[in-house]
Amino acid sequence: MPQPRMMLVVTGDDFGYCPRRNQGIVECFQAGGISNVSLLVNASAAKEAADLAKRHDIPIGLHANLSEGVPVCQSLQQVSTLINQRGVFQGKMGFRQALERGQLSMKQVELELRAQVRLFRELTGQLPHHMDGHQHVHVLPEVREVFAQVMSDLRIPYTRVPMEAGLHSCPWLPAHLQRFYTQVEKDATDSIPVFTRYGIRWPDVYLGLTTMGQNMSVPNLQRALSHALASWPSGTTSSSASSCNQPVITGELMVHPGYPSHPQVGGCGEGPDDFSQSADRQHELSMLRDPSLLALYSQKSVQLCAFKDL
Repeated sequence: MPQPRMMLVVTGDDFGYCPRRNQGIVECFQAGGISNVSLLVNASAAKEAADLAKRHDIPIGLHANLSEGVPVCQSLQQVSTLINQRGVFQGKMGFRQALERGQLSMKQVELELRAQVRLFRELTGQLPHHMDGHQHVHVLPEVREVFAQVMSDLRIPYTRVPMEAGLHSCPWLPAHLQRFYTQVEKDATDSIPVFTRYGIRWPDVYLGLTTMGQNMSVPNLQRALSHALASWPSGTTSSSASSCNQPVITGELMVHPGYPSHPQVGGCGEGPDDFSQSADRQHELSMLRDPSLLALYSQKSVQLCAFKDL
């Protein structure tokens, strides 16, 4: 096989969320649709997910969670700045609002991240090779410094930097998502010097914001890949250049496949959310297994791999 133009990690997020998400993620891996998974250790089916990863030899990392469900660190489960009056994390936007108001203890963030890494190790028998944040919390101000410190201390080499080429020219994203993703991208940009200072690495390009849920289609994935390849200097290399002289681009595609959660079954301590119960999860599963997408990878010289292969 000729040298690939891109080594692409296709990461199935939210592994462990519920048995049906686990089932879909495993089927997607077996069909060649994903090459890596990210485990929510505070989710209800995390133990099952870790066992499935071992059984099927699925490369697995940590999807660190500070925004949904119950903390792993026992000392933070009763009274802490990270939880609300119901004893659960404050949610995707609630966490961000509390951070903006200066109400979150970064020492407690550190305690929770270390507790989640410890639990990951207990469940899987290994340290994660990569660690990212559920709902992109790991690139937020202050949090990114703690995140990088924990990763550096524990020698976890890779993270995710969610900056997607072509995001701002994407015609199908509604205004509220475009605003949220633009803020995620700004936070991700600002996290680069922090991650660099701690020696943390990430793939050259990132995809996945413009192709979530019903927006995932072979044409939309082709668009995202084309933007990613063009955004990297080697993407502008003359076509007459020898392939062996052309640098290989590394990338990560973030995806959320699975079968929709049954009501009341799953989640991280509060039951499954609308995102996980949505038919979008099965739509992504179908798209990622589509033979025409796998053919597109081949046509574009994209080789799927895990973080440990980078």
